[in-house]
This record gives sequence, structure tokens and C-alpha cells, in this order.
Amino acid sequence: MNRHLLCFGFGYSARALARVLGPQWSITGTTRGDEISAAPAGASFRWLRFDRDYPLDPSAFAGVTHVLISVPPDEAGDPVFDQHGNDIAAMPGLAWLGYLSTTGVYGDRNGGWVDEAAELRPSGIRGRRRAAAEAAWLDLWRSRGVPVHVFRLAGIYGPGRSAFDALRAGTAKRIDKPGQVFSRIHVDDLARVLMASIAQPRPGAVYNVCDDEPAASADVIAHAAGLLGVPVPPLVSFDAAELSPMARSFYVDSKRVSNALIKSELRVALRYPNYRDGLAAILAAEAPRAGPGA
Repeated sequence: MNRHLLCFGFGYSARALARVLGPQWSITGTTRGDEISAAPAGASFRWLRFDRDYPLDPSAFAGVTHVLISVPPDEAGDPVFDQHGNDIAAMPGLAWLGYLSTTGVYGDRNGGWVDEAAELRPSGIRGRRRAAAEAAWLDLWRSRGVPVHVFRLAGIYGPGRSAFDALRAGTAKRIDKPGQVFSRIHVDDLARVLMASIAQPRPGAVYNVCDDEPAASADVIAHAAGLLGVPVPPLVSFDAAELSPMARSFYVDSKRVSNALIKSELRVALRYPNYRDGLAAILAAEAPRAGPGA
């Protein structure tokens, strides 16, 4: 049976999912403007342009069986829902829709634990927009039976997007903010969660996607520096750190996010249950494959 995945937004997370899909899958990825990058290997693929002012032609939905949405909401709302919510609700063969949200919808919990049943208390504008988008998609499931699944993602890292890259670029900062912890997820484990949900859909489900060990960002950078054999950047107080407004906003919230549901329901066994395992794997994959003297 041929399966067709339509990805609204084809960035880091969507590409990770595309890499693990089998040859029975066709993939359509959207891009803004006319900038088309290389298509993923191993799957039938096509690009389409999409943004709020450039909706898809109705023909784009023909034969689509699965939809992944990673386009963030803007000040006007969720552009995918606004432009194509009705089109998606009318798709006769849709088996699964995944909406990629953020654990930012929980807001600040002073380092405490949250699970999927926790009240949403987003503290920033991006979190509030995500909570509103989640609500809109879940209401489409309740009102029209669309097979919506919401994934609340922790900070995503992986090859090309880790503490190693910041250290090599000389931009890594170890921020000293006592009690501050973040949850995170390796991009390959995120893809495993999405595949598990596709294999056993439960419309209306909400899942936290994170690893087992929330940790301070300063600890992650220090560990990465040790693996690289470079000096550990000094701690800088949060108040003295010259962070951009967006970077500072990430330090407003401190919480530990439970991943118990993806383990108990989806039976996901994380390949990288903590940042140490994930960073070690990234560094090992970067190592030269040629033997000595080659």
C-alpha cells in the first residue's frame, strides 16, 4: 500500500522523519518562496510552495494519507489551519495528522514536573500561539473526526544542531541561572516517536517528546567541551549575559517534562535517553571513517 506524507514545513524534524520512512512512502514537502533545497534520498519526493499568502492548490491533497505540520503559528494564527483546515477535514483517506507543538505551552513550573494532563500556562507569546494552534487542531478532531495527534517537543538537538556547533563557532555561553533546567530530545528519537504514532494512531492524543534527563544548558555545554577537548566556557550570570530577546525568553521557563506516555503507550525505547548519550553518538558519527594512515 502506497502512503503519501504531506509535510507543511520541511525542516530539521520533518527531514528526520523522511529519513526513516520506507520505499512505500511518497513525500511532499512545502517551502516558503522559491528556495528549493535538495530532496531527501530514498523516497519519491516533490516540493510545493506554501505560506499564508500562497496556499496550496486543492490538487495537492489528492492521495495524501498522512500530514505532518511543523509550520509555526504567526501573529494571525496558524497559517496551515487558516488556509487548509477545511481541506484537510475533507480528505477521505487521511489516516494520521501530526502537529508539532512545544513544551513551552506548559510555561514556568519552577523546575517541577509536568505531564500531558498538566494545565497549559504559557508564559510567552510563542507559547500562547502554540496553545491556541493546538486547541484549533484538536477541535477539528472533536468536531469533524480529523485524526489529529499533538506532539509537544522539548529542545531538539542532533547532528548539525548541538552544543558542538556552538563551541566550534565560538558562540557557546554557559549561563548561570540557579535552578534552571531544560528538557531536550535527539532528533532521531523524535522521528522514532512519530513513526510509532503513525503505526498505532490514537486520534486526539497529546504526547510529550523529550528524553529522560532534564538538565541545565551549562552542564550540556561543559560536557560537550570535554568531549571535544576544548576549554569549558566560563559561567556567565544570566543578568550579565548579552542574550538576544529570543534567547532570554527561553530562560523564563524552568520545568521537567515527563516522557512516560510515549514509553507506556507507544512503546518507544529512546536511543538517546540523555544528552551524554546523544552527544557521544553525534561525535562518533563525525569521526573519520578511514583507517590509520589513509
